[in-house]
Order: sequence, then structure tokens, then C-alpha cells
Amino acid sequence: MDCLGNQFASVVELSVGGKIFATTLDTLTQRDADSMLAAMFSGRHQLNRDSKGTIFIDRDGTHFRHILNWLREGAVPTLDLSSYQELLREAEYYQLVGLIENLNTLLSKKDEDEDKPEMTRKEIIKCLQSKRVRLRGVNLSGLNLSKLDLSGVDFSNARLINTFFSRAKLQCANFCDSEADGSNFHNAILPSCLFTRASLHGSVLAGANLQSANMQDASLKCCSFCEADLRSAHLQGADLTNANLSGANLEGANLKGAILTGSNLRQANLQRAYLRDADLRDAILEGANLGGANLVGASR
Repeated sequence: MDCLGNQFASVVELSVGGKIFATTLDTLTQRDADSMLAAMFSGRHQLNRDSKGTIFIDRDGTHFRHILNWLREGAVPTLDLSSYQELLREAEYYQLVGLIENLNTLLSKKDEDEDKPEMTRKEIIKCLQSKRVRLRGVNLSGLNLSKLDLSGVDFSNARLINTFFSRAKLQCANFCDSEADGSNFHNAILPSCLFTRASLHGSVLAGANLQSANMQDASLKCCSFCEADLRSAHLQGADLTNANLSGANLEGANLKGAILTGSNLRQANLQRAYLRDADLRDAILEGANLGGANLVGASR
């Protein structure tokens, strides 16, 4: 048992991961009596000390000043998202319930703000009057952009969660590295579009024209490509796990190394498709046309 007594009544010196902090016993114990820090300094536990006799806590000390400011004043600092997440981990370690609740509220609000589009449909239509539209990295989540002529627009690195592009003209548009989970491209015109490394988990591309589109290394899990035109599309390394490709035209498409586990390829046209090293385990191939397809190394 550590004897705290008068020795720590005024000032307590702590080494948190090698960073030195000074505070009082009251600060450490009074705001949250059920916290780990309050228990540590209750006098009931043996405390670790470093070679200089300073009480040692084996944690990263980067955010400990924010922990102390919370204990002193109930103050929550203004930080970026990653720092809030790091501080939350520290608050959970020290079992500071009030700080945990405040941080969770802030993080929830930031999540909501992230999904708010930065532009309206009207503002985008106004932009389209210019010769070249670049919406790189812009948050357009949830917007209705259906039926617009967005040919050649740069959407790379954009946030497009649940955005509507149905029946839009998107020839040669750039969606590289975009986040487009849950988006709707139903019957959209997308020939020669770039979707490399994009995330389209659960998106609807049924009936879309994707001739010669480049979707290499894209995440296309659970997407719907029913009756889509994917002739000569580039799908090397794409993840099409549980995707619905029933009735899709994949003639001459490059699916080398693509993951098609559990996908529905019923009645799909795969004539002359390049499926070398593709993963077709549990895929439904009933009625699919595989004439001239390259299946060397494919898993079935």
C-alpha cells in the first residue's frame, strides 16, 4: 500500500510515458470518484514509480494534459478527428465516464457533418456551365444528380455516399479513389469511366453502360450490375464478392484476379472474357456464356 498522506496533499508529480505532469490529489480523485485514477490514488493500491521515485503510468502522455484539464474544469479541447479518437481511447483507459460521453457526442456530430454535401444540385448545374468541372475530393453524399450531363467531370477522391446518378451522362468521368458506397447509377451512361480503387459497396449499376470502364482494384462488393453493359471493361483485381451480375454483358472484359466469390452470373455473357486466376468459388454460373473465356488458374 502506498502512503499518500500529506506527502501528496498539495502536489502530485506523475510520469506518463516519460512526460512529467504536476497536479493535486483533489484533481485526480474528486471529479470522477469511480475512475481508474481515483482508485489509483485512493491509498488502497501500490503505485509504480520510476528510478527518480516519480509515480509512473505506462501510457502515451500525448493527451494526458487534456485528461487533467477535464478533471480540473470539465473542459473538452478542440481537436481534429484523429486526436479526438486518440483522446477517447485514453478516457476509456482511465474510465472517465463524463469525458467519454462528451467525446462520443462530439464524434457522432462530426460523423453527421461528414455526410452533409458541400454543394447543392443547383450549384453543380451552375458549375457545369464552365468548360471543365473538377469536384475532386468534394463531399456530395446524398445529392440527387440524376439525369445531369456530367461527362468528363473529375469526382476523384470525392465522398459520394448514397448519391443518385441514375440516368446521368457520365462518359469519361473520373471516380478514382472515390467513396461511393450505396450510390445509384441505374441506367447511367458510363463508358470509359475511371473507377480504379473506388469503393462502391452495395451500389446499384443495373442497366448502366460501362463499356470499356476501368474498375481495376475497385471494391464492388454486393453491387447490382443486372443487365449492365460491361463489354471490354477492366475489372482486374476488383472485389465483386456477392455482386449481382445476372444478365450482364461481360464480353471481352478483363477479370484477371477478380474476386467473384458468391456472385450471381446467371445468364451473363462472358464470351472471350479474361478470367485468369479469378476466384469463382460459390459463384452462380447457370446459363452463363463462357465461350472462349480464359479460365486458366480460376478457382471454382
